Amino acid sequence: MIAVAKPLERLASELSKLPGIGPKSAMRLAYHLLYSPQEQSTALAEAILSMKERIKFCPVCFNFADGDSCPICQDERRDPSTICVVESPSDIVPLERMGRYKGLYHVLHGTIKPTQGVGPDELRISELMSRLQEGKVTEVIMATNPNVEGETTAMYLCRLITPLGIRVSRLARGLPFGADLEYADDVTIGQAFEGRQDL
Repeated sequence: MIAVAKPLERLASELSKLPGIGPKSAMRLAYHLLYSPQEQSTALAEAILSMKERIKFCPVCFNFADGDSCPICQDERRDPSTICVVESPSDIVPLERMGRYKGLYHVLHGTIKPTQGVGPDELRISELMSRLQEGKVTEVIMATNPNVEGETTAMYLCRLITPLGIRVSRLARGLPFGADLEYADDVTIGQAFEGRQDL
């Protein structure tokens, strides 16, 4: 291995822990930051620290928030009669980018995975059921990923929600089985949303 200054090596090591960043890319980024103006490196470091200090979970939907609740829950123009259930906050981004959905969200923070010891109690399911008890919601859209865990979770929730008289729908199969929402293109997500079906 080529010897480099310890601080540079440490930075490259930390960068390589990020998803999609291998050792070579990490070293390139480290050199880029080394050569960049001090203000740019300082701004990056401050942005990371600020994010870690200020971001918390929205107490309503469990999306990320930096205030009392997330911007979506604060938006009075959103339709409170529809809740779209997703696995993680990163799944909201492509759905919002599509620009067609105007309802609210609920983030489960995972899926049911019995083989890994993740059951319903480890997810934000009880909080979702509390929101539904308020009587404002007429439809719940399941936008869990189209894989075994996502389907299992969607079917479990469907069994809980249907007796409440609330419509439960699922994004259409425009999304390939086994794919993750955050990697799907806008057109595919849009078609899946428009073609959602009752569960």
